[in-house]
Amino acid sequence: MSGFPADQTGAAIRVSPNFGPRVGVAAPDMIILHYTGMDSGAGAENWLCDPRSEVSSHYLVHEDGRIVQMVREADRAWHAGRSSWKGVTDVNSRSVGIEIVNPGHFLGYPAFPDAQIEAVIALCAGIRGRHGIPADRILGHSDVAPGRKIDPGEKFPWDRLAAAGLAARRPEPGSEGGPWIGPGAAGQTVEDLQAMLALHGYGVDITGRFDPLTRVVVEAFQRRFRPRRIDGIADAATRSILRQLVSNARSDAA
Repeated sequence: MSGFPADQTGAAIRVSPNFGPRVGVAAPDMIILHYTGMDSGAGAENWLCDPRSEVSSHYLVHEDGRIVQMVREADRAWHAGRSSWKGVTDVNSRSVGIEIVNPGHFLGYPAFPDAQIEAVIALCAGIRGRHGIPADRILGHSDVAPGRKIDPGEKFPWDRLAAAGLAARRPEPGSEGGPWIGPGAAGQTVEDLQAMLALHGYGVDITGRFDPLTRVVVEAFQRRFRPRRIDGIADAATRSILRQLVSNARSDAA
């Protein structure tokens, strides 16, 4: 692959054969963050560059902060899989994918080192600047593929990205009460919850029934915005955070 841009991130270049043209768009308008979920960074890097894997990302960020670019930002990497956000189902065509070296939930799930997060922040800032990507469209894999993916997970320090203007800020939950909404619930309160989740961006059906899909979407929301409680139950605090995020997005759009 030729035509990589001049070095803007200190990234090394290792070309992956797993890419193609973007479909329907000229440039990305999302950034999707992942963890690698493998034993080692070297193994993840090799896998993302192996034609047999049929997966790739634009960038890989090692634990010591080293960045490797594998696919040009102009091209479509194969990182998001079956996913959606705000009605977009070809997330790969609309996004830049960043894999962050971390073994993940099934292999110990350690904290992300400071040097690595600093590199992710610098990388996201550069990508956002080049493409004008809104902060609220810098997302986790679990946001665009709830239930199917849980990375980068509840230990990822989204607040540090938000402080740098690179992610939606997490509101403090309000003091209002109200019942918990969970499996078996139905009616207007469930419909209102599903509508807010859909307005936020999740691919959830508005059925008025708290079905299994609604639960995994609530769980994905909590993993991102309420990481100390990830149970898929929409209690008052979870709904308060969601309501504020939807309201803030409407205000920003206006």
